[in-house]
Formats: sequence, structure tokens, C-alpha cells
Amino acid sequence: MSLGTSEQRSGGGGGVSLTAADVARLVGGRLTDGGDGARAIRRVAPLHRAGPDELTFLASAKYADAFRETRAGVVLVAPALADTAGAPDAVRIVVDKPHEALLAVLPVLYVQAPRETGIHPTARIGRGAHIGDDVTVDAYAIVGDGVVLGDRAWVETHCVVGAGVEVGEDAHLYPGVTLYAGTSLGRRVAVHSGARLGSDGFGYVFGDGQHRKIPHVGRCIVEDDVEIGANTTIDRGSVDDTIIGAGTKIDNLVHIGHNCRIGKLCLIMAQVGLAGSTTVEDGVILAGQVGVAGHLTIGTGARIAAQAGVVGDVPAGATYGGYPARPHKESLRAHAATFRLAELMKRIERMLERSEAEQ
Repeated sequence: MSLGTSEQRSGGGGGVSLTAADVARLVGGRLTDGGDGARAIRRVAPLHRAGPDELTFLASAKYADAFRETRAGVVLVAPALADTAGAPDAVRIVVDKPHEALLAVLPVLYVQAPRETGIHPTARIGRGAHIGDDVTVDAYAIVGDGVVLGDRAWVETHCVVGAGVEVGEDAHLYPGVTLYAGTSLGRRVAVHSGARLGSDGFGYVFGDGQHRKIPHVGRCIVEDDVEIGANTTIDRGSVDDTIIGAGTKIDNLVHIGHNCRIGKLCLIMAQVGLAGSTTVEDGVILAGQVGVAGHLTIGTGARIAAQAGVVGDVPAGATYGGYPARPHKESLRAHAATFRLAELMKRIERMLERSEAEQ
């Protein structure tokens, strides 16, 4: 294994060279008979565009056509696909779950540029703020009064951390993140650019001819090992707290309303919207553009298909889809029926025409 310069390593790969034998050791795989363990790779690429100095993978037979044409230097292949025809010039490494195996290789090939600890001269630090060891606060970041930044936390440029906010150890705020007062982040939380956490929810009562705002005094609590995508918004609670459970991963452009409770190890994908006081239990998957009405419960391990509209509680372990959301197979049957409507209408029209002709 060889390393290039730090300037090379800070870009999109290419500064680190691994042999096929290195890769096999990293992933716990084996070279196929006759495989050249000295073959060097510098990057990772998909099958269809990988070149001789790049690593790729074959995890599903549906990509066999791309595999036949690939020019990759090294390929991770699932055991069941080890003898797939194609890629005559590639060195094959047989490994269970090739896609997951890449997790062992990527951090070695794509070394993150080191960061400098300390507070940039243009950053603003409020009174009574507690800054832990080895913290980085980058240019033009604002850290409010009484904030707690745990050890090794990283606040990048133009972030705003409101008064009294707590940021856990090894947390990372990417450029332009805003944490309102009342927000608390656990350890190893990552919040990507443009996200807004702890803003007021959408709560009003109508009286005296106007919509009167309900003051929000609850908190926004994000537990350990959560990742929050760019431009996602998570409201603070009105009276209760909004809570994001440990290990949950939230995609870009998601909205989570006030008082929502998200369990542990959930996956919430792009453009999902959760109305206030929704409960999402542990291990739930919400696919892209799912909408959930307020004051509902989605049970442990449930899965909601893309663009579904949830208007009622979902049982634990269920798979729902469609609008309104219903059990997925039922939703597929209903959707398939809509494709028959045009022909059914034609048949009804012909029947009416014959009936009228006979009168």
C-alpha cells in the first residue's frame, strides 16, 4: 500500500495505491485462481465506466451485461457470481456482499484531509460558552451564549449555534447549518449544509379574526449517531419535545414537524414530510416523498413506499404504499385496476349504444 502527497489525497482519490492483494485483505475476500495480486488500483467506479486502475463490484446478476463490458482493473464479486462471463482483464476478488465490502476500502482510498483544531479569528464565541478539547470552529461561525461544544466537535464556516445549544463529542456541522436555541445534538451527529434544527413549528389558533401563534417552548433533541441531510428542517416541540432516535439517518430536504418522535435506526429519505406529533417507531423506512398526517403512529419495522400518503396508523412490520396508503399488495392491485378503466369504459359505452339501438 502506498500513499501520495497530502495534496493528492485531499481530492477525489488517486493519491493512494492499493494492490488487489491489499484489497482482498481489507475486505476479507479471496483472489480467484490466477488472479494478479499485484494489480494496482487508485479509485472506485461503477462497472460501466471503471478503468484499468479502478475498483468496481458485481453484486447482482442484473448487471451482468455491464460486467461483460467493464474495463475495471479489480472487481469484487459475490460468490454466486464468481464465474460470470466477462471482464477478461479484471482481477476478481470473491467476497460476501461486495457492496458492503467497499466500506472497508473507501476510507483507505479516499483519505479525508486533516482539519486544524482551534477557533478561527473571525468566529464569534458567546459569553459562558464551553469549548471542549480539540474543537474546530471555522471562519464566520457564530457560537451563542452558554453553548456547549463537546470534544472534537467541528463547526464549519457560517454555522449559527444558538444560545444554550449542546453539541456532543465528535459532532460535525457542515457549512451553513443553523441550530436554534433549545436544540441538543448527541455524539457523532452529522448535520449537512443548510439544515435548520429547532425552529418553531407550524402551530396557530384562530381567534379575534386572526391566526394567533402558539409559542414553542419544547426542545429539539437529536440522539447519538444521527445523520441529517442538506436543507432538512426539524421543528422544536410546542410543549413536548421533538426527538430523533439514535442511529437514524435522514436524507436531504426532509421536514419533521413539532412534537414528532422518531425511533432508533430509522431511514427517512428525500422529501418526506411528517406533520406534527407523528410517532415513528424503531427501524421504520420512509421512502422518498412520503407524506404522513399528524398525530399518527407508524409501528416498529414498518416500510412505507415512495410517494405514499399516510392518513392512518400503520401496524408494526407492515409494508404500505399508495394514496391513501394501504397494505402494499392491495395498493398495487388498486393501481393495476386503474389501467383497465379505459377499456371498461369503452365496453360500457358499446353496451349503452347497443341498448339504445334496440329501443
